[in-house]
Amino acid sequence: MNKNSPQEWPEPIVRVQSLSKICKDSIPERYIKPLSDRPSIITSSDDDANNLPIIDLGGLYGGDPDTRASTLRQISKACHDWGFFQVVNHGVSHDLMDLARETWRQFFHLPMEVKQKYSNSPKTYEGYGSRLGVEKGANLDWSDYYYLHYLPLSMKDCNKWPHVAPSCREVFDEYGKELVKLCGKLIKVMSINLGLEEEYLENAFGGEDIGACLRVCFYPKCPQPELTLGLSSHSDPGGITLLLSDEHVYGLQVRKSNNWITVKPAPHAFIVNIGDQIQVLSNAIYKSVEHRVIVNSDKERVSLAFFYNPKSDIPIEPAKELVKPNRPALYTAMTFDQYRLFIRLRGPCGKSQVESLKSPR
Repeated sequence: MNKNSPQEWPEPIVRVQSLSKICKDSIPERYIKPLSDRPSIITSSDDDANNLPIIDLGGLYGGDPDTRASTLRQISKACHDWGFFQVVNHGVSHDLMDLARETWRQFFHLPMEVKQKYSNSPKTYEGYGSRLGVEKGANLDWSDYYYLHYLPLSMKDCNKWPHVAPSCREVFDEYGKELVKLCGKLIKVMSINLGLEEEYLENAFGGEDIGACLRVCFYPKCPQPELTLGLSSHSDPGGITLLLSDEHVYGLQVRKSNNWITVKPAPHAFIVNIGDQIQVLSNAIYKSVEHRVIVNSDKERVSLAFFYNPKSDIPIEPAKELVKPNRPALYTAMTFDQYRLFIRLRGPCGKSQVESLKSPR
């Protein structure tokens, strides 16, 4: 763990779920976003909501070379055009997906004194939390969360995993194993589509020593959803994210052509998005994309974001095969541990971190 990580929060933590119960008509000022960031200012189009590509991964493994080639092209186009796509027929049990989401929903409905036993700190972020970033007096998001490490095994501390919800630890362990396998398949596809050796990106991440973690987000009801966000605009700092979204309550918005598109999750799909580390390794052939979460006045929302990341101490830089005379290396090398300290200190800040890495010209 980076020794520069702060040890404590700068001020007492307030649980948004508790605020939701007492704030009937208005929200505290700290949760009100600047005018330019409010959902009511930038209109999302329902017509565009269905445009997030939905890709059937069955074509990768059915034995038909034409179908496999078509699936590879669909993923490549989605990575270029969106940085986001949905996958179905992905090999993860639908029952396990439903069980994982509902098990975590149960956790957030436990008595507050029980949940507080798992309170986190900014040192590792593991546990039950309610803010990102350590700036005193910062504007805050309307959400609580639970953050856990899955890999490497040296960071997997089951004492940090809740055991009060029935089978919570067993469910996450099985869920994590399945999602690591799925991410391993997707990162090989991305390597192939970039013209690299199939194992290139996975090896650049550390091979079998990759990192993986889970952030379960709970978005309580909000009396003034037009004034705040559940999660401010950001790109994911890691490699690949697999999001298991709430199937009944929409919230994720993806930025495309300066518009915010509200994603409508397909049943039992995972929403895949490219993180900053893939942008760096691909020398910006693939780009991470800003996204945010809106909240709802009538319904709570639960989602599970699984992050597949490089080993924390490996320098990440553009693949030499993707650096050309007419396309020089755009980024300087930096370890993931150094990189993610930015969001842990400042919270979500659009794409300012990955843009700051660009090499001077």
